[in-house]
Amino acid sequence: MSRKSVRERVLVVGGGGREHALAWSMRRSPEVELVLAAPGNPGTAEVAENVAVAATDAPALAELALARGVTLAVLGPDAAVAAGVGDALRGAGIPCFGPTAAAGRLETSKVFAKRLMRRLGVPTADFTVCSSWEEAQRQLQGRPGGVVVKADGLALGKGAFVCASAEEALGVARRLLVERELGEAGAQVVLEETLCGEEASFFALCDGERALMLPPARDYKAALEGDRGPNTGGMGAYAPPQLPSWEELNRQVLSQVVEPVLAEMARLGCPFVGCLYVGGMVVSGQVQVLEFNARFGDPEAEVLLPWLPDLLPQLRLAARGGLQSGLAPRPRGASVGVVAVREPYPGPVEPGGEVGGLDSLPEGCLAFQMGTRAGPGGRPEVSGGRVVVVVGSGPDLGAARELAYRGIAAVRFPGMRYRGDIAVPAGRG
Repeated sequence: MSRKSVRERVLVVGGGGREHALAWSMRRSPEVELVLAAPGNPGTAEVAENVAVAATDAPALAELALARGVTLAVLGPDAAVAAGVGDALRGAGIPCFGPTAAAGRLETSKVFAKRLMRRLGVPTADFTVCSSWEEAQRQLQGRPGGVVVKADGLALGKGAFVCASAEEALGVARRLLVERELGEAGAQVVLEETLCGEEASFFALCDGERALMLPPARDYKAALEGDRGPNTGGMGAYAPPQLPSWEELNRQVLSQVVEPVLAEMARLGCPFVGCLYVGGMVVSGQVQVLEFNARFGDPEAEVLLPWLPDLLPQLRLAARGGLQSGLAPRPRGASVGVVAVREPYPGPVEPGGEVGGLDSLPEGCLAFQMGTRAGPGGRPEVSGGRVVVVVGSGPDLGAARELAYRGIAAVRFPGMRYRGDIAVPAGRG
């Protein structure tokens, strides 16, 4: 049977906004006959068949994939990677776009990633690893300027603390190493020098040897307008970023970061297959790596996937091998996403309360559900801090932004808040 005659049956693992966007993207592909979402959310139920299997239940997901004839699995969240879902699916013979747990250490261990970058000469901030409060005290004593403190393990996007002074960094280190604010995720910390420049998110689709670079994006991690307040999982994003020559920066990331890292991971016996997210800071025309993620960014995925052409063929090639290295073609126009959260996010939030207005969005506007569950009558209600991201695409950044904000104005739920400065044109705001 020829490849063109095969109708794909896709399993999307996860239940957030990124997975809603992935399910939506797979559903619109003419080559797909079935999309399963495990466990999914009320939004994925509109474009896929939800299956009540946890995103971290590796044996059950492999069993599901075999029972339903899945031809391609796509891993969404970091927790699925860390739980070895990719290992279980590959062990069952299911092609999987997503790394093994060992390859996922690029995200699940900041210490592993930073040491690998140092060994390879990948551009990144200078750093020190500390495993005890006393060691952090010694390293920070008399240190001038700002310091970034990062928990080694997964922390739902809340494990990086940008500190203005060594004294502030000491306080954060104590919370992580002594008070164990983030549990085992903070058993080790990375102390980094602070970099100043323009942030950008880069995305490489990888087959273990080769990589295809998607257009980059810019996300907003701070909770409040003007990039103030604590870090979050992401308050909004847009693509392409307002950076001169971002195509050249993409080539730089491919040659100086992605290709060396792929070669090293293969040498270590854990080739990386999936989306390698490179969080970067552009300093004097050079991309310095802030972090790796072993999956699509969130909310960047929700911005990129509606803007890009059908990615199913590329995800399939990455999972099975045979990608062509290089840069994906640049789409026309721009895309903007604005995240609505429940106060007091990023603090703990109370679930409950219907999410309304999702059926009243302007034409061409999309809403991807990030933290929702099925309430009375199956209607979505709040289940997490980041609730929904509304995405607008247009011929230019201004048009895309205007559509996204018209869309977010139609959404309503108790305690709703969003930033008003996502994708403000450079030089304004």
